[in-house]
Amino acid sequence: MELSFHGAVRGVTGSCFLLRTKSANILVDCGMFQGERLCGGKNYEDFGFDPTHIDAVIVTHPHLDHTGRLPILVKQGFAGSVYMTHPGISLSRIVLEDAQHVMEENAKECGDDVLYQPGDVADLMNQCEGKNYHEEFVVGDATCMLHNAGHILGSAFISIEAEGKRIVFSGDIGNDDVPILPDTEALSSADIVVCESTYGDRKHEPAKARTEKVKGALKKTIDNKGILLIPSFSLERSQELLYEINNILPELDARVPIFLDSPLAIRATEIYRHFKQYLDFDAPILKETDGDFFSFPGLKETLRVQDSKMINDVGAPKIIVAGAGMMTGGRILHHLKRYLSDPNTTVLIIGYQAVHTLGRQIQEGAKKVRIFNDEVDVKANIQSIGSFSAHADYHKLTSWLK
Repeated sequence: MELSFHGAVRGVTGSCFLLRTKSANILVDCGMFQGERLCGGKNYEDFGFDPTHIDAVIVTHPHLDHTGRLPILVKQGFAGSVYMTHPGISLSRIVLEDAQHVMEENAKECGDDVLYQPGDVADLMNQCEGKNYHEEFVVGDATCMLHNAGHILGSAFISIEAEGKRIVFSGDIGNDDVPILPDTEALSSADIVVCESTYGDRKHEPAKARTEKVKGALKKTIDNKGILLIPSFSLERSQELLYEINNILPELDARVPIFLDSPLAIRATEIYRHFKQYLDFDAPILKETDGDFFSFPGLKETLRVQDSKMINDVGAPKIIVAGAGMMTGGRILHHLKRYLSDPNTTVLIIGYQAVHTLGRQIQEGAKKVRIFNDEVDVKANIQSIGSFSAHADYHKLTSWLK
């Protein structure tokens, strides 16, 4: 047995591991490197192995840093099966389609070739095979299984048994007290664990603090007739946030326009609704009149570009939830450029900000930032909530490993 690392080493993106057994070459994840432009840098480098020699890929979950280079793998000759959970397949499709669109837009600016085309995504999806949690499947001499990681809808950690050894790939392990997902399954046994460490050196604040901070930001925005900008990751973070707001608004007894301004988050939320049997709510929200756990009065989903532009015409107070979560692209950039220099704006950061991203600059207190080649003063109030992270902290990771 031989294990090699081709991403997520000395960094938290680009997850890609190759396990070679006596009769199988199994790739675990094949993600993009984030924190840099999509159409350049490490994402253009060779994999470090021959894609035509890979027998199968097992995907832990659909986030781009775990799936983003799969279409390139297929384009370069990989012909095997790609295994992941059923919701994972649905979410991966929209994530990869969105990434392809973003790459085309970026390519117009940076001049690089687009890494893959829509047809490559379609070819990949034809090679995907959905698996249930705890359903054994065999690749060569290896017996494989997916276990619920509690990170996002359909996320998994992977166990592979071969040559008398049991090796586990954590993927991304979920945070404690996630309000819409089951807990991470226990790790019963393993000879080797390949474990994530995104928050391996810090501890998140309690989940109760998350709710109180969101409530405080909402109340302040409403009372001061301000603008609340929430850069949000389209998968899981946006859905958790909508769920929190749905529960908080009745307590505030206030009506305020809230815009979900992310096509990817809107499409992902529909998939969450479709696969609701995979979710686990900490409140009896399904018994509400509308039976919709991600909808409430005042929420507007702006799927089209023209709908997004019309947000500018709505007076304060207003709340805008927009992608991308690290502020590296997407519609949040337009809102930041417009409102970041206003002292009556609050930017609520609810996810990890990788090094060199605009989000990290703003989080660390930059007084000026560059957006679309323009210099923008940062006068807004910047707040962060660590417990909204979909990643385990060091306490959760060490408990899981123990």
